[in-house]
Amino acid sequence: MIRLDSAQTDFQDSLDKLLAWEAVSDAQINNIVREILSEVRSRGDAALIEYTNRFDRMNTTSMTELELPLSHCRQALENIPAEQRKALELSAERVRAYHEHQKQDSWSYTETDGTLLGQQVTPLERAGLYVPGGKAAYPSSVLMNAIPAKVAGVAELIMVVPTPDGEVNELVLAAAAVCDVDRVFSIGGAQAVAALAYGTETIPQVDKIVGPGNIYVATAKGMVFGTVGIDMIAGPSEILVICDGQTDPDWIAMDLFSQAEHDEDAQSILISHDGDFLDKVAASIEKLLPTMERSEIIATSLKDRGALIKVKDLDEAVDVGNFIAPEHLELSVEDPVAMSKKIKHAGAIFMGRYTAEALGDYCAGPNHVLPTSRTARFSSPLGVYDFQKRSSLIMCSADGASELGKTASVIARGEGLTAHARSAEYRIKD
Repeated sequence: MIRLDSAQTDFQDSLDKLLAWEAVSDAQINNIVREILSEVRSRGDAALIEYTNRFDRMNTTSMTELELPLSHCRQALENIPAEQRKALELSAERVRAYHEHQKQDSWSYTETDGTLLGQQVTPLERAGLYVPGGKAAYPSSVLMNAIPAKVAGVAELIMVVPTPDGEVNELVLAAAAVCDVDRVFSIGGAQAVAALAYGTETIPQVDKIVGPGNIYVATAKGMVFGTVGIDMIAGPSEILVICDGQTDPDWIAMDLFSQAEHDEDAQSILISHDGDFLDKVAASIEKLLPTMERSEIIATSLKDRGALIKVKDLDEAVDVGNFIAPEHLELSVEDPVAMSKKIKHAGAIFMGRYTAEALGDYCAGPNHVLPTSRTARFSSPLGVYDFQKRSSLIMCSADGASELGKTASVIARGEGLTAHARSAEYRIKD
């Protein structure tokens, strides 16, 4: 791992280089995705079937074969081991309870002259959920994306999940049953994003697409944004740990591993004012790494993008942390609540020595879909509010229209928009 010290004259430059990462699709990927989007938009189901057969090595002749019946999802829930079902249902219950607190209600108030102003909150009508498929199992992704949509009141939730070589992941389907997903299609890639964004003869157009995917999926989501809404373009997983040196170094090492094992581009950073503790964690990393199933991925991630950063004190640790604006932030310190009040930028804050980031990935309750690549400076976790729209309410009384019309007229004429002015002036009382 890279070792940095805030006392170094080139510390800021080194930190900038450490954090630099851009999800840049090369020209070839852009061209491939653009062609797929165009073909699915113009040819619908036929193009979708062709791409699914080509990329997922399927032998499908009709869309009927690509829609998984909900009875299959319910059967998957019945068939998985009891321990897995219990874990899924408990996690779903906690995630649902947390997101219930996020629901926004419509509101209004009436002014003295009878004018009513307010805001009407309504759910999206239809949302699309992309779930990675094949041998990879991400039931947690289903929970975190589907549950806030359902809590928001989305009328129809359509899940797409690729099944390369016809391999269906029963755990993902079981999660879909737990979340009451409405329809499930065994498609993936940019073609699935296109189907959700534009609609086909079989798959209806959605209002918003959420969920993670590979570079082709991310590129497609970026290209269809505007036609539909999207959650975000997520970068590699990140964890930043601020520690006072009093936590078991093995715990901290494993917390860093928990994100590094995602892929080689993931980023794990530890900040402490205790140089000896940084050395202890480095020793723990060396000791524990050979015991990890994904040791090669972890080793590459830590070597290329990981860092141990020494600062002068915990206040400076907070300053550096706010600059990094991490996806996941662990405050492994004596008084994490006090420190959390100083945090301005983080996707999720895990407070205390016992709060492993991994708990947030699965069952703590808050959403694990979080802003990455320093976008926590202006973005928030996925939530119920992402599946709700807000419409302004304005109803003027006769007196209110007369008074407001005078003000609107002055401003409109100042802008040279005569029709605006006259429209307001018609309602002014003589």
